[in-house]
Amino acid sequence: MNFPGARLLARVVFALVAVAAVVVAMVGCSSSESSGNTADSAKVGGCLDGIKGATVDVQAGSVDCSSDKAVYKIAQTADKKGACSTDYTEAGVAGGSAFLCLVPNFKQGSCYSENPASGFKPVACGAAEATFRVVKRVDGEADELLCGQDADSFRLIAAAPKATYCLAKPKA
Repeated sequence: MNFPGARLLARVVFALVAVAAVVVAMVGCSSSESSGNTADSAKVGGCLDGIKGATVDVQAGSVDCSSDKAVYKIAQTADKKGACSTDYTEAGVAGGSAFLCLVPNFKQGSCYSENPASGFKPVACGAAEATFRVVKRVDGEADELLCGQDADSFRLIAAAPKATYCLAKPKA
């Protein structure tokens, strides 16, 4: 037996359920993005302990800038790839569409390994993977002439924040 209007009622109920499902899905996606690793959670001037390939896990990687583990400092954030100065290491934020413009935060007297896939990592100066030692760090200036004879190479950051890193072979 068919009741008049039963099909209309079923359609209305189905439409309401579908709209509710779409709203729940949209709210769930936006809240997971905002609580995830976005450039909003990365503050310019903050430091990170490293990168993995071309991405950064901001939540997991944030460290105090005075820490020996703080290898990168956030100089800028960007909305698109390629917006960073050539002095910066550009890394996408894991789980988002933002990009961080990073500068080294090397400590004077410390040694680091450099890997094209994973960036810089602090290591013991006697370690086999050590590729350089920072013999002098000068903040606020980008000038290789500030390096003395004990340095055999240098790394300059001419964009803000300016810095000069005088480098040498790690001690065995």
